[in-house]
Amino acid sequence: MKPVCWLALVVTTMLLMSALSPPQTLAQVPPRFYWKPLEGTNAVPLIVTSMSGNTNPFDRAHTVTSGGKVDGLMALAGFARFFPLFDRSAMAAVIVPMGRISGEVTAAGRTFNQSTNGFGDPMLEFDINLFGPRAQKNIPDMLRYEPGLSIDLLADLAVPIGEYNSSQPLNLGQHRWYGRLGMPVVWQIGPWVPGSRTTLELLPAVWIFGTNDNYVGQTLKSDPMFQLDAHLTRDLTERFWGSLDAIYYSGGGASINGVQGKALNNFGAGLTLGYHLNDNFNLTFGYKSTINDNAPDALRMDSFMVSLVYGWHKILEGSRRLKGEG
Repeated sequence: MKPVCWLALVVTTMLLMSALSPPQTLAQVPPRFYWKPLEGTNAVPLIVTSMSGNTNPFDRAHTVTSGGKVDGLMALAGFARFFPLFDRSAMAAVIVPMGRISGEVTAAGRTFNQSTNGFGDPMLEFDINLFGPRAQKNIPDMLRYEPGLSIDLLADLAVPIGEYNSSQPLNLGQHRWYGRLGMPVVWQIGPWVPGSRTTLELLPAVWIFGTNDNYVGQTLKSDPMFQLDAHLTRDLTERFWGSLDAIYYSGGGASINGVQGKALNNFGAGLTLGYHLNDNFNLTFGYKSTINDNAPDALRMDSFMVSLVYGWHKILEGSRRLKGEG
């Protein structure tokens, strides 16, 4: 194989496996999202998710409506870029949700049958590596890279500018500030060889919510919510990979005009499959569902996700041009 072709193949593999996993709905981070690529990598995701349950899928607090039924179709578009900061790998991303939701929910003693569509609250994300290999600034850095044990610091902030109608409880925008602090962990298991990479990934995080002072004419507050994401990922071939996913929610009890609701204590599980279509495009399928959801006041969510992500890096694009000239 020519050196330029080999170089393009290596860069392509690293970019697709690390940068092209998109931000995902239901507040669950997808597998391999916090793998570190060559700095300067860019990614643009398009994600479509179909959801059903007893909570508003656009509400990251997952406020439960006993006996309620909500269906949603959510599309997300965004942009992510990786860059070096203090010689560590950092990432900045923005994701904008849009779609429609419909269903029957009860709030403030009233039952609402409604539907709404439009844009939700955009989310800003910043992540920086604290422990692990230094930032990959060039090709030699990338070729030597192995994550080993990698630990990051993560911060998310939602901007409350999405569609909101104060006369109904089911909205795409949440009419309040909220965000998340977390520590993504990637633990490499075995050799770091394309086609046989294995990782255990954890993300403990806490969500913090502001006050919605006009929730169907009342005041909605939510306690902080702890969330733990876990993924066991494995390369099945050089282009095809899979992941077993798990999630745990705790806390986040909502109060309306001081009347306290029940806190969450729920588990979920799922499966993600990813396939690298070519040098720039990655296709992902995922299914997730809550497990201990038989009680009327337990959180219940099911979702099926399809994503198509376009990613690029100037080194990769330059290598492709050189290959064409050769």
